[in-house]
Amino acid sequence: MTNEFSKGSKERRIKDKDLFETVEEVFDAKTVMTIYELMKRRVLRRVNGVISAGKEARVYLAYGFNKDPLAIKIYLTSTAEFRKGIVKYIAGDPRFNGVKLGGVRKLIYLWAKKEFRNLKRMYEVGVRVPKPIAVLNNVLVMEFIGEEGLRYPLLKEVWRELSREELFKVYELLIEDVKKMYCLAKLVHADLSEFNVMVKPGGIPVIIDVSQSVSIDHPHAEEFLVRDIRNIYDFFHSEAGLEIADFRDILKEVRSCRGVKEDLSLE
Repeated sequence: MTNEFSKGSKERRIKDKDLFETVEEVFDAKTVMTIYELMKRRVLRRVNGVISAGKEARVYLAYGFNKDPLAIKIYLTSTAEFRKGIVKYIAGDPRFNGVKLGGVRKLIYLWAKKEFRNLKRMYEVGVRVPKPIAVLNNVLVMEFIGEEGLRYPLLKEVWRELSREELFKVYELLIEDVKKMYCLAKLVHADLSEFNVMVKPGGIPVIIDVSQSVSIDHPHAEEFLVRDIRNIYDFFHSEAGLEIADFRDILKEVRSCRGVKEDLSLE
């Protein structure tokens, strides 16, 4: 699936066939051409197998021209159901004021761009997220979080294998990242849980899936923040059994940079 345009039409046809067989079951011709364009721009050199698959997107292992492993997240453009679920995370976000949402394809292109922008803002202030590389249409290219072609496990998958010290380290670093996200990047993840955190060796968390993340000025930002903190608290306290700060204290700590008053109706 290497994109080497100078090796003759026969080899090119074989590589085209390989690429189409990789994606044709899920993705349309425009998506395939988007991948070709990223190859022409020397962002991608080779596309390998699926890392993970969901209802809205698939993530593939790929390689750049410097041979570094990359992850490419390709959003499906064939489902209208996806549209219903994401509009609430765009409407009301001041970064998208005046943007017409349009049909499903345009909305999903915007959604991919939104994730890229969210990653960039988080990465620049030191939040542990995959480094964003490029975005084009419904294809997002970012740093691969793993080694030897295998992704690192999700927190949900691996927490029972961690020592109490490692698990507590994951928790502390995760809260640190939520604070950086809120106070420095001015964003709320809005879907944070043990399913959206990968764990690197040594108990280092990496936050993923930030397409739905919203500006702190979004009308539902505080509601989303409370839900994120509740998810973290419930997992580490109730499921993992760690002795951690009270939910209200965690929320207060994260909010402290803005001096947000307590609103118990949200909790």
